[in-house]
Amino acid sequence: MKGIILTDENPDKIAVKEVDLGDLGADEVKVRIHAAALNHRDQWCREGRYPNIKNGIILGSDGAGEVVEVGAEVSPIWLGKQVIMNAAMGWGTYQKAQSSDFKIMGMPTHGTLAQYVHIKADRLMIKPDHLNMEEAAGLPLAGVTAYRALFYHGQVSPGDKVLITGFGGGVSQLAAQIALKAGAVVFVTSGIKKKLQVAYQYGVEEGFIYHDPDWADQAKKASGGFDLIVDSAVGDTLDTLIPLLIPGGKLVVYGATLGNPSKVDMRRVFWNQITIQGTTMGSDEDFKKMVEYVNVHKITPIIDSVYPLADAVQAFDKMKEGTQMGKIIIRLL
Repeated sequence: MKGIILTDENPDKIAVKEVDLGDLGADEVKVRIHAAALNHRDQWCREGRYPNIKNGIILGSDGAGEVVEVGAEVSPIWLGKQVIMNAAMGWGTYQKAQSSDFKIMGMPTHGTLAQYVHIKADRLMIKPDHLNMEEAAGLPLAGVTAYRALFYHGQVSPGDKVLITGFGGGVSQLAAQIALKAGAVVFVTSGIKKKLQVAYQYGVEEGFIYHDPDWADQAKKASGGFDLIVDSAVGDTLDTLIPLLIPGGKLVVYGATLGNPSKVDMRRVFWNQITIQGTTMGSDEDFKKMVEYVNVHKITPIIDSVYPLADAVQAFDKMKEGTQMGKIIIRLL
């Protein structure tokens, strides 16, 4: 079968090659992948910016497909089911944080950017009926990250004023949709005005261009302050975000694309009783609840573009540019 592997054999650092998955484990199923979604971690692996990188590994953490074979210990009821996959492995039983055994499929183990994948049956969930395969492929990793940030850590409630930064990325666009369905008043930031227009179509109250030097003043005036901010950039924007929170507000961080902050106004943090909370993906419980929530509210991931397997490099290059509005999908069927 063909898969997109990490390699040092060419300047692109990825290649579509024939890969042998080996024997199917007794507790595993074989899924024929119809579509897989790119995440930033795939591009970071390509750039050598991710831990435990190994050449020859099939990249990809998100996918949707059909079960075509089951291991000896797996119920045959799974055969023919259309499924999505929870890429998180080894979270453990502690809901507050992942275990030391936690890892994500797609590095250092084979992932979803291939025509088939072997995966433990307990990682499967039935694909939501209202989603096609491309939409479903864009849900798992981003969906569980957004859900955990908003509900487990953010404890979002109806009427809360929520700011979600970087609208257009996989997590942020799903976080906006999920928060809106929870009854929150949602605001967003983006670097591109066209993305804000998309946000308004979903019911976002107001959006701000984060390149504008006075965007934070605009946001404070429009909102009066936020109960919750969900952010993935950090860097020196941290000291811009903290003053936007009301006393007792929460800042939930799921990434640090701009690196570490050079300073933090800790006096404001302790005086205003601000919570700064880190988060990453989610537990099996979070994943199950996220899929149930998506099913009930008919939430659909925004799809930016769909590429054939042969155009994998172009898809990765678009991820690198960071201009996408929603998920970048590679069709494998």
